[in-house]
Amino acid sequence: MTRHMAHIIIEADTPLKVGSNASDFLQDAPVQKDWNALPMILGTSIAGVLRKDFKGNVDDIFGKDNGSRVIFSNALLVDENGKVYEELLLKKTPFLQIFDNLPIREHTAITSKGVAKEHSKFDEEVVYKGTRFKFSIELIEDDKESFDAIVNLLNSPSFRLGGGSTKGFGKFTIVEIKTTSKECSSSLNDDFKDEENYKQNSIDSDYMLYTLKIKPDDFFMFGSGFGDKDAGMTPVYEKTVDYTNARLSEEMILIPASSIKGAISHRTAFYYNKSQSNTIENGKGIGRVKEIFGEEKNSKKDIEVGKGKVIFSDCFQTKNSTKVFDHVSIDRFTGGAIDGALFQEKTVADDKEYKIEILLESGLDEEYKEAFESALTDITTGMLSLGGATTKGHGVFSGSWSKTDAK
Repeated sequence: MTRHMAHIIIEADTPLKVGSNASDFLQDAPVQKDWNALPMILGTSIAGVLRKDFKGNVDDIFGKDNGSRVIFSNALLVDENGKVYEELLLKKTPFLQIFDNLPIREHTAITSKGVAKEHSKFDEEVVYKGTRFKFSIELIEDDKESFDAIVNLLNSPSFRLGGGSTKGFGKFTIVEIKTTSKECSSSLNDDFKDEENYKQNSIDSDYMLYTLKIKPDDFFMFGSGFGDKDAGMTPVYEKTVDYTNARLSEEMILIPASSIKGAISHRTAFYYNKSQSNTIENGKGIGRVKEIFGEEKNSKKDIEVGKGKVIFSDCFQTKNSTKVFDHVSIDRFTGGAIDGALFQEKTVADDKEYKIEILLESGLDEEYKEAFESALTDITTGMLSLGGATTKGHGVFSGSWSKTDAK
């Protein structure tokens, strides 16, 4: 039987969250792991994303009544030598031991008003940015055109894997693709030669790419929720995987996409309600811009909006100098300092440029796009502060934004 097969290596441009639907004593939502306790991505997750974006005869290729003609393997973690481990390991190499302790992201649930819900703090485990995975795509029968179309979907700017795709997780780039139509083993370590390069075609994207380039005016802090030896409040840092040197990088400054999304969401809602003259005084009320940012489905409230139409990406930057500020808590009744309530906060102090990429669906009404772009302008002019402790003067940025067709 004629068949086409591709071996594909992808690298995480942002951290990845593929949930395992389990919990343990260390975190509320650990990631999916294989038989060697290494992060993995189930083939069903990859198939689901590509099926959704496939433009051809979906039921014929991906199956409905007669089963699927395309087979996806699980995506296994790639080691520093480009190898995956399909067998049970007796002992992990130093590089693989990196993944024994993965980053933890702190979150809190949000109410319908877009603010933190009381007693709803939770955390989730994520896979390091820079981690590589390898998987295969096999199409039974001689249908090269459909095979190329499926593989080509991996080049889509909106291609994301795992959960939390609209708040920064799951963005990938392709490191390597090798294809063949000859007989080969099912092992991902089978190094067959690239017999037939797939024909890469341009993809008609439904998104506009907004690029936000900003520099801090002085200090800013996206809080980690933890302290260190210097301060009780510290910025959030995260390491990334360095395959060239087979190690983790030094700690890097992280601007979480979820924090940027929250600030822009509120300011976009302000501009949209202003343009529509929606105020409490005139009885129209003030609504969130759920058409852009989505809303949690809830059968009791008959909410059907669901996932938003904007995709944010986490931003990483090399760690630089910091500044520690001393504070004391104030008694709200007397206005004086509370005895024994001295605390410190550590902020990032540098003038580096931070590049934040945002994808927004093209088909939105102009009123929504104008409100969204006005929110971006407020960030670049210092009118919308980002991060924590903004009422103390932190988080003021300046810069510019641009938009192009996503490719």
